[in-house]
Amino acid sequence: MGYFKDTIKGISWVGAFRFFSRFVAVIKTAILARILVPAQFGTYGIATLVLTFLEILTETGINIFLIQEKDNIDNFIDTAWIVSIIRGILISLAIVLAVPFVILFFNSSNSRSLLFLISLVPFIRGFINPSVTKIQKNLQFHIDFWYRSSIFVFDALLAVTISLITRSPIGLIWGLIGGALLEVYMSFKFFTPRPKFAFEHVRIRKVINRGKWITASGIFNYLFKQGDDIVVGRLLGESSLGFYQTAYKISTLPVSEVADVVGKVTFPVYVKISEDRKRLEKAFIKTTWGIFLTVLPLSLLIFVFAKEIVLIVLGVRWLEIVPTLRVLSVYGFIRSVVNSPFSLFLGLGKQEYVTYITLLSILGLGISIIPLVKMYGILGAGLSTIVGTIISLPLVIYYTKKVFHSK
Repeated sequence: MGYFKDTIKGISWVGAFRFFSRFVAVIKTAILARILVPAQFGTYGIATLVLTFLEILTETGINIFLIQEKDNIDNFIDTAWIVSIIRGILISLAIVLAVPFVILFFNSSNSRSLLFLISLVPFIRGFINPSVTKIQKNLQFHIDFWYRSSIFVFDALLAVTISLITRSPIGLIWGLIGGALLEVYMSFKFFTPRPKFAFEHVRIRKVINRGKWITASGIFNYLFKQGDDIVVGRLLGESSLGFYQTAYKISTLPVSEVADVVGKVTFPVYVKISEDRKRLEKAFIKTTWGIFLTVLPLSLLIFVFAKEIVLIVLGVRWLEIVPTLRVLSVYGFIRSVVNSPFSLFLGLGKQEYVTYITLLSILGLGISIIPLVKMYGILGAGLSTIVGTIISLPLVIYYTKKVFHSK
């Protein structure tokens, strides 16, 4: 059975969701940019940095494992759920305990209430039914569209409504909480089997053994993607962080979303055709060219019309991010193409390749970011992301050749 039609359908549905969700996100950002000041976005950014870091730090790789597993995954659902709950509780406690240190590190007393409130998010997410992974595993992306869209719209509406009432970034946190609650409800309402409290040591050892590389690559990926935010927040303050994060979202999302959409769909497809290397190589080449030809014009549009985009979406007071927007559009293009083999490596169970590549990117970012930020401000942070990405390119090429030419 061929998977080409399934892949195209999957890309269409996932692409439709990403387009819809980012359109809603832009509308939400445009509204909030006229309610909140950049420093408030920066305060919210600090809270989400902490949440994202701890979620990545404790990533078990269970969802990747369930998709990679060729046998029936129903026997793993109970174990996956228990691990998810424990993880959620640990993350929530860690956020609460980290509050004074985060405030001291970023010199941001305004983030205190946001950090305490955002600690509820991972606790709630821990109860999501792991059976939702069957959507991706079985290439049922039309279901994923309606499932994710409902959650995203509810999150956005709640965030905007509460922000309008409070004139505070706390509305953004309540949006996350509302979205998490809705996702837990829907995961039990529409997906089976529904998990129960049962834990099997043999199965969890199997999951952890394969998932350790996912954990490591997730940590490294976080450090690469958020390292620039951390440095900007630490060296330049909340306001600069708000400017930089907003520029990052606008410039990279349209481009990186294409690669993310394709990667999400091709990963389970690569798993299914992993035994046929010729077929796999042909599919990979087509996919990579497709990403290249799609993201190039998008990046050029953002680069050329950066000023117009800022004026239309954000308003006059955000004009200083235009140069950074252009630099980050270049980064988004390079990153999308360089990372295109990641879904291939995951499909073949080569998680360690992704880990090593991302580690090399971090080294490039780490070496360059502080001097560049000190010299050029948030523009320097954008330049450092390009440096980190280009440095990893030789290793990406090496591993890709190894996959197809090793016996």
